[in-house]
Amino acid sequence: MAELPFDDEHAPLYSLGQVAEMLNVQQAYLRRLDQHDVVTPSRSEGGQRRYSRRDIRTVQHVTRMADAGMTLIAIRRILELERELAALREELRRARARLGESA
Repeated sequence: MAELPFDDEHAPLYSLGQVAEMLNVQQAYLRRLDQHDVVTPSRSEGGQRRYSRRDIRTVQHVTRMADAGMTLIAIRRILELERELAALREELRRARARLGESA
């Protein structure tokens, strides 16, 4: 059975208005996050922003940091560092697996 788009957390299924309503934030806030490269949703063929479930979780994370007083520049850097850390952890996991196989 084929996987449905809503099964994929990266599938861009939600419009700007839907996400704003879901998270109880202003549409302008979501546009600002996109303009500052903090959360960059996909675009439909017509150029409309489309958010995935993963994007929505990131917006929630960003909103918590903004509510704590962080600037968008600081938040963007934190997100970059979190992605780097996740990639390094995955690289370490793979290296440990290779070492375990060769032992």
